[in-house]
Amino acid sequence: MSETITAPALTSKDFVTDQEVRWCPGCGDYSILAQVQKVFPTLGIPRENFVIISGIGCSSRFPYYMNTYGMHSIHGRATAIASGLKATNPDLSIWIVTGDGDSLSIGGNHTIHLLRRNFDVNILLFNNEVYGLTKGQYSPTSHVKSITKSSPYGSIDRPFNPASLALGAGATFVARSMDRDPRHLQFSLLSSHQHKGASFLEIYQNCNIFNDGAFEIFTDKKTKADNTIFLEEGQPLVFGEQKNKGIRFDGLKPVITDIDTHTSVNDLWIHDSADLTKAQILAGFFDDPTVEGHFPRPFGVFYNIEKPCYEDMMEEQIETAKKAKDADLDNLLRGKEIWEIREETELV
Repeated sequence: MSETITAPALTSKDFVTDQEVRWCPGCGDYSILAQVQKVFPTLGIPRENFVIISGIGCSSRFPYYMNTYGMHSIHGRATAIASGLKATNPDLSIWIVTGDGDSLSIGGNHTIHLLRRNFDVNILLFNNEVYGLTKGQYSPTSHVKSITKSSPYGSIDRPFNPASLALGAGATFVARSMDRDPRHLQFSLLSSHQHKGASFLEIYQNCNIFNDGAFEIFTDKKTKADNTIFLEEGQPLVFGEQKNKGIRFDGLKPVITDIDTHTSVNDLWIHDSADLTKAQILAGFFDDPTVEGHFPRPFGVFYNIEKPCYEDMMEEQIETAKKAKDADLDNLLRGKEIWEIREETELV
């Protein structure tokens, strides 16, 4: 009688490599790496089935620090490479690690097409609103008037809103988290994994060298409660230090309201991640947080629905074609025409 051998349970240490982590001291990437290493052992996936694919940028060193299969690919093309890998080996758990410049500038086209095709992969977009690896130029997510190495008088570009971009590209899962909230980030990573389809997780990540404090208003204990709203499925949108503020609808227009004798929690907007219109409105809460009357910045799952995945549809199409046509490669190469070659008679 054969004995069943049970593989030992994985721990976060199983995902740590012997490579020296070479990010700047204090970089938000350290926290994101730690949370990924904590979450992966809980997913019930053999370590050899994980793949980390990155492009170019500070975040793209990630594969070196994860004891899994991986590839440090080329600028902006991680999404394209991941698409090909998922199409040929759909059983793999593929995670794309990218930055705001890598995925939204040179790689923008690849990103939107991966989302619309809905491959079952996970995109982790580290957004620090600057090009860090190349020493501090403004990026596609840098705010107007940002003073950087390439915009000494202030950027005049309007920034991308990654969540709105993903929703516009047809993403089936869109979420936002931050490096300085480990528990929320762990939950967001788990939610991304559980989604069947392309998950798009934007992670606010502090670059303490070239854009320090870009998200401080959302992370500092003194300002966080009044400037963030954490989305929970089926729960009202409530925020504030005393949980005394909320969001309600005036028609289709969101309005900030005080929860008092005139407005109860029951009057507030109830979060429904299957509602695309509401997800788009939430993504639009992108005001300058220093301007009076701004909406709180949402964190959590904006949108989460199921649609067919590209690799599943492709496999189904191939199987259908095989049944309809001769799938024997030798016969296909030989074709239907036959030529008979005879030895010529020697001429006299």
